[in-house]
Amino acid sequence: MVRDGIYYGLACVIVAALLGWLTTPAVAIVPLLLAAFFLWFFRDPERDIPAVDGAIVSPADGKVTDVSEVSGNDGAQTRISIFLNVFDVHVNRSPISGAITSVQYRKGEFRNAMGPVSAERNEQNIVTVRGDAGTVVFKQIAGLLARRIVFTKKIGDHVARGERVGLIKFGSRVDVVLAAGAEMKVRVGEQVKGGSSVLAIASPQAIMQDVHDAAEAR
Repeated sequence: MVRDGIYYGLACVIVAALLGWLTTPAVAIVPLLLAAFFLWFFRDPERDIPAVDGAIVSPADGKVTDVSEVSGNDGAQTRISIFLNVFDVHVNRSPISGAITSVQYRKGEFRNAMGPVSAERNEQNIVTVRGDAGTVVFKQIAGLLARRIVFTKKIGDHVARGERVGLIKFGSRVDVVLAAGAEMKVRVGEQVKGGSSVLAIASPQAIMQDVHDAAEAR
């Protein structure tokens, strides 16, 4: 369990105890139910991480709402959008093994995370990882209810595929942007699980290009 769940749950239990003491025990039912919800919401189950070469795994649990081509600094790219409702696990994981080369936090709005404009206007944290499946960008995007994005790593850190890297509290969205030409393993409407569902297999060209770029950077 994420420790935030313990904090929220404990606060609700204290409120329940005070209300039960100052009023009647029946009044304490609501905060106790909230405590149970928070303990359940902030669950953090173990996952089986695929050991497939070039695999790009889902950074979050949720529903795939979009798979489309977008334009980036390196030309055509593929974007996979995943929507998390309040019933999904909200712990985020790294989609690939590699080094974190960029972390950009952007303040913004709190629109419906399913809307297309949320990818640009909502509060978000943009992370770039370069590693065994090329260069992959994933965005932690806040939604209507989410008011806090947590990211526990920093630039230069090395992460493993499926490693926990943070969370978004309550409803939210995660976008994954990868090089065009990757072999898609999901489609719109599918449910995915963070760390264990393979979104795509990186193209050999993308992997070799990043190997070349990394060698030149040394």
